[in-house]
Amino acid sequence: MPQLDLDLLRTFVAVFEAGGFTRAAALLGRTQPAVSLQVQRLEEQLGTSLFDRGGRGVALTTEGAALLPQARRLLRLHDEIAASLGQGELEGEVRFGAPEDIATSHLPAILGAFARSHPRIRLSVTCDYTANLLDQMSRGLLDLALVKREPLGPDLGISVWREPLVWAALEADFAAQRPLPLIVAPAPDIYRKRALAALDAAGVAFRPAFTSPSLAGQLAALRAGLGVGVLPEAMVPRDLAIVGEGLPPLAEGEIALVSARATPTGPADRLAQEVLRQLGRGPARP
Repeated sequence: MPQLDLDLLRTFVAVFEAGGFTRAAALLGRTQPAVSLQVQRLEEQLGTSLFDRGGRGVALTTEGAALLPQARRLLRLHDEIAASLGQGELEGEVRFGAPEDIATSHLPAILGAFARSHPRIRLSVTCDYTANLLDQMSRGLLDLALVKREPLGPDLGISVWREPLVWAALEADFAAQRPLPLIVAPAPDIYRKRALAALDAAGVAFRPAFTSPSLAGQLAALRAGLGVGVLPEAMVPRDLAIVGEGLPPLAEGEIALVSARATPTGPADRLAQEVLRQLGRGPARP
């Protein structure tokens, strides 16, 4: 019977949850060849392939899919035992940033669970625009941040999920109004940038009907019937309409996790793993 290496199992789970060997390598602070070698060693121990390497993306073989829940259970049990014995209990502080809409819609459960499972790690959360978050990170004020970026590759952080952007309003026929009453955040919000660029390119006349940096403020204006706004499709509340006709399409956005260090360590690394694990498949619509 093979003696399973917990480090190899942790790498296997990380590759699946991160969505690829390259992202897992960045998350684990290792090189991509090193991560591939660890998975290969685990496969050799088990005598079977765990990943289907013939297609695009990361797909588990039948054996890999069977191993995944068992590996997670074993790692969770190991971590619980270590914590109960006072071993490996991390201490310190993580200064985390995120845009307000992401922080209020997708992060409360994740951050709450993280705080309960790591009571000695202090969380300090800042909500702001991406440009301001990156500025704070450059000045050493943040350790990690979720930011909105153009989907242009790995130049800025680790991609967490892509988000289709849509026009939203109280009723779909709002799209026919001219000039179009627009509900947006102030500059330099990326959704505002997408909206203005799309309307300009399509020659659609518009007027600013409501401007607010707060997602709650924008949603209130949409529900009051003041105009049309731009939201990630997954974040459109069910009492608002997605406007599919009469307005130009919007290019999708991308959310990335950025670290102040090339490889986050200690408490920041643990939070980065949890955020990627929970959000790596994209958030559900509220």
